[in-house]
Amino acid sequence: MRHNKTGRKFGRVRKVRRALIKSLLRSLIIKEKIRTTEPKAKEIRPRIEKLISKGKSGNLDQRRQIASRIDVESANKIVNVLSPRYKERNGGYTRITKLPPRRSDNTKMALIEFVK
Repeated sequence: MRHNKTGRKFGRVRKVRRALIKSLLRSLIIKEKIRTTEPKAKEIRPRIEKLISKGKSGNLDQRRQIASRIDVESANKIVNVLSPRYKERNGGYTRITKLPPRRSDNTKMALIEFVK
């Protein structure tokens, strides 16, 4: 039983799951809006919120911590573009909107995007 266990496994081994989450984070940062399954959107939401909060200080240490979790290009966009946008906001940088299920396998879909 998975009592008090956090995080979703998505039917993948650890390396592949980490790569999936990293790829979703990078796509969300670059495109600022992605359409994905509802569990994946709910899984990346707290991670992206923490990265934006780290980017608010903008110092070298925080920039390096962000770049270690994603790539350098995305880290620069967080520090230079996204974090200044939410300087006055204390969290809640993303919105998850539920979409109709996918026709092929009836999976719950969602749109995750940054709040303007």
